[in-house]
Amino acid sequence: MYRYDQFDHTIVRERVNQFRDQVARRLSGALTEDEFRPLRLMNGLYLQLHAYMLRVAIPYGTLWSKQMRMLAHIARRYDRGYGHFTTRQNIQFNWPKLEDVPDLLADLASVEMHAIQTSGNSIRNVTADHFAGVADDELEDSRIYAEIIRQWSTLHPEFSFLPRKFKIAVSGAPTDRAAVRFHDIGLQMRQNIRGEVGFEVLVGGGQGRTPVIAETIRDFLPKRDLLSYLEAILRVYNMLGRRDNIYKARIKILLKETGLDRFAALVEEEWERIRGGALDLPLDEINRIRAYFAPPRYELVVDPDAAYQAARRSDREFDRWCVNNVLPNKQPGYGIVNISLKPVGKAPGDATADQMDIIADLAEAFSFDELRVTHKQNIVLGHVRLADLHTVWQQLDAAGLATANFGLASDIIACPGLDYCNLANARSIPVAQRISERFADPERLARIGAIRINISGCINACGHHHVGDIGILGVDRRGEEYYQITLGGDPADNATIGEIIGPSFSYDEIVDAIETIISTYETIRKPEETFSDTWRRTGATPFKETLYGPAHN
Repeated sequence: MYRYDQFDHTIVRERVNQFRDQVARRLSGALTEDEFRPLRLMNGLYLQLHAYMLRVAIPYGTLWSKQMRMLAHIARRYDRGYGHFTTRQNIQFNWPKLEDVPDLLADLASVEMHAIQTSGNSIRNVTADHFAGVADDELEDSRIYAEIIRQWSTLHPEFSFLPRKFKIAVSGAPTDRAAVRFHDIGLQMRQNIRGEVGFEVLVGGGQGRTPVIAETIRDFLPKRDLLSYLEAILRVYNMLGRRDNIYKARIKILLKETGLDRFAALVEEEWERIRGGALDLPLDEINRIRAYFAPPRYELVVDPDAAYQAARRSDREFDRWCVNNVLPNKQPGYGIVNISLKPVGKAPGDATADQMDIIADLAEAFSFDELRVTHKQNIVLGHVRLADLHTVWQQLDAAGLATANFGLASDIIACPGLDYCNLANARSIPVAQRISERFADPERLARIGAIRINISGCINACGHHHVGDIGILGVDRRGEEYYQITLGGDPADNATIGEIIGPSFSYDEIVDAIETIISTYETIRKPEETFSDTWRRTGATPFKETLYGPAHN
């Protein structure tokens, strides 16, 4: 994976020193909170309901074990013994003390990590397919281009104060695993008729209070033009995006107001003006970055390991975990291990310091010292020999990390909600915990099959409820927590925004409502249908009837 060069080291070290001085001035009273706020946001520090929260960048979700151990250290030293992995492949610490944050950032810098551009009106952490480099269906490793974009966008002087936050995702496979259609810019790798690999460029996607599916403004962009075209898009947005209304400042609103054709023409006009210069991306630079993501030195495995097969036959729990949480690596004899951070009754996406250390140890011993954070709030070990899977599973199981629910009903995406966030209307975590307890039976989970349940505590949609098969949105009704349900969302190739199904449910009613929806699905679906298949075939009617009665249909 990528290692910092001299410029990265200098940028991060100088930012830590700068922020140390700013914190000291805030603590002394030389800076007011209003003066300090934009400075702390530039360093990923939020003021939440009860304490400061620090968001740490994990570019395209990739870590090596030394970095994960540092996150564990930070959880112990500066927080309350845990961290929360997010839907942007980052990690958040919910309880750091302001006076400790400069030392925390210095510790991060020692392992090539930082919190720059994890907040504020800047280009946020660039995300990518969490199976990049190990899935057998990809055209190229999308992390190569995510890293190039990271270098271009970090402290870009022209884009440090955009109208609003800006999010970019890259997918290198025909099957979109990075939700590119719900980003300000989505880059989907494509192959043209000459066999050249480039990018379909999508613009204007997003969730929040105005969910929008991105639209394509260029069917095929050659690799050499990647940065100049991104620069052209950002320049148009920076010039025309609204700064007078925070709710109308995202590029998706600009695209709607301008019109797709007009916006695309403006981008093309700006691109023609700047392309062919310093922003051209040379092949040797692509190859230089590609070298950092070269495949590890796999062993040649001729036949599946007999002991692995025997362990699956003799241990039902291990076999269930292999079925649900292990996917094939493109290298024969290896698997992709999905570590669920969604144990029954626990907060989705949380990991304790001890668990982080164990995951780091496993990555170092069994996955070529590499691990990934997914936008679904889980962890991936991408390069595990089948022969080692039983040992890995045993250690995960002992640490409470072997829940066999990857992609199933209890693998819930949830934001921190009203337990932490001062923007939230309702709690997310307790609802997710109760749903996971309701669907704890592994036999029933297997019978239901793959299903996405996503929960947001407010309209900002940090839990991606718009794109869940079942989306749950916390709303305030006369000072009480209620939950609105959407059905039929899809973040991937068949991108769809969920449909509001009817009146909201109280905190006490919401889990039973989810039970009703899933029971209805089990009753009406045809063999081999997913929830999306059933929803597209039947529409809302059967779900409304069981939830509210025929009168509400």
